[in-house]
Amino acid sequence: MTTLQKPEHESTPARPAPGQHDAPPAHDGPKKGSVLRKIIIVLLIAAFVGFCVWKIVDNRKNAAAQGAGPGGPGGGRGGFGGPVAVAAARVQQRTMPIYYTALGTVTAYNTVTIRSRVDGQLLRVNVTEGQQVKQGQPLMLIDPAPYEAALAVAEGNLARDQATATNARQQATRYDQLYAAGVVSREQAQAQEAAAGQADGAVKADQAQIQTAKVNLSYTRINSPINGVVGLRQVDPGNIVSAASTTGLIVVTQMHPISVIFTLPEDQLPEVLKRTRSGQKLQVEAYDRSNTTLLAKGALLTTDNQIDTTTGTAKLKAVFDNNDNTLFPNQFVNIRLVLENRPNAIVIPTAAVQSGTQGTFVYVVKDGNPPADAAGSGGAGQAGSQRQGAGGGRRSQAGGQGQGTQGQGAQGQGGQGQGAQQGPPHYVEMRPIKIESTEGTLDIISSGLQPDELVVTDGAERLRTNARVTVRPANPMTGSAIMGDGQRGGGRRGQGGATGAGAPGSTAPASNNSGQGRGDSSLPRGQRSQGGVQP
Repeated sequence: MTTLQKPEHESTPARPAPGQHDAPPAHDGPKKGSVLRKIIIVLLIAAFVGFCVWKIVDNRKNAAAQGAGPGGPGGGRGGFGGPVAVAAARVQQRTMPIYYTALGTVTAYNTVTIRSRVDGQLLRVNVTEGQQVKQGQPLMLIDPAPYEAALAVAEGNLARDQATATNARQQATRYDQLYAAGVVSREQAQAQEAAAGQADGAVKADQAQIQTAKVNLSYTRINSPINGVVGLRQVDPGNIVSAASTTGLIVVTQMHPISVIFTLPEDQLPEVLKRTRSGQKLQVEAYDRSNTTLLAKGALLTTDNQIDTTTGTAKLKAVFDNNDNTLFPNQFVNIRLVLENRPNAIVIPTAAVQSGTQGTFVYVVKDGNPPADAAGSGGAGQAGSQRQGAGGGRRSQAGGQGQGTQGQGAQGQGGQGQGAQQGPPHYVEMRPIKIESTEGTLDIISSGLQPDELVVTDGAERLRTNARVTVRPANPMTGSAIMGDGQRGGGRRGQGGATGAGAPGSTAPASNNSGQGRGDSSLPRGQRSQGGVQP
């Protein structure tokens, strides 16, 4: 049998000497370092995500805890979200004007541009610019010498022609006598009669020339045709003026009275016409550009006889005495056409009106619990989150059992903080309304509200139907929530649930500042301290 032998060049590997170890492969070190870095990065990311999640949950818990009150002994549930602090105003009844508004332009009642009616040199201006003038008062003088001479010539021609006419009439009388005696023919007598008639005609023409000369002479003295105010003169003395010139010498504007032209939409015109046809005198008020300052009061004078088809409006004209000169021609004004002064009109502040897809509405403050909460509540006065400016009824985090009775703060571990008195619960309901007109900061309501109802004027953007609210006092300085001392002599309160002393019956919203504090119910001032709930 053949025995296989190992080749001589193959030998058993030598064992390492004692104390010596196999060196790891050169590539193992970098691989382990890379894995370690990846693990660290993953852990950091996980820690960051966990922190963010914890922070979000913690914030939500804080928000819920700040608004939540403990259930009453009857097993009622705590509130969620807390009441919203709002300002509110009463619906009032008062006499209010009902009017239409429009933009108007002041127009002079009469405007006259003075022009020269004869040619000549302007010798004198008898008035100053801006002067008040009366009808017939002299304004300017044009050189009268040429027209005085023309008058003298006309008067001379008249005297000559009158003498000629007298002689012709006498000749005609003699020829009539001779014709009767048969001395002259009939044709000769008729010729003398015609000559006398021509002489009489020349006299009448001369008389007309004299009248024309007198009129032209009177035109050299320019008088005011109306009562008014003189404007800026366009021509200075010494210049030659012409009757053919289109440039006026001066403008006289009547400002007492003065008129305003304004327009109204055609759908408002029937109401105006109905009142004017019944004999009612409608009052018109003119306000400045900012619509805040009353400039003048007047009356509606007339309505135009047609509607502008382009704009769908009709022109109306009002007249004002303007004795104090507050209105000037071409001035833009805001017009209020007063239809009536309505007694017992329902009015609310403009700030209370809200707008939405459903139209205009207001939030009306109602007493009691919302309809949804009334059914599931543990009883009146035991529902949570009814902090009507009191800051009481907070849950103690350290282990004390809070009690949700009105006017009683939450009882924490080792002590009790006395909260401010808690008013009756309130909530809001959304009420659609119709606005008839606006007077300054007040809206006149035609439907939707009753007198003495309470409407929200501030804080409505955070409300919804049946939302709980606290109503701020009329004077925010006396109802403001500020930090104060805790109750003196008491034990340590539970963490974060501090409720300090407040003014009895106060309706100011509680402060949400975090921290521990002690409420001193014996303080004479109406202050309270509200701690935030901490996790």
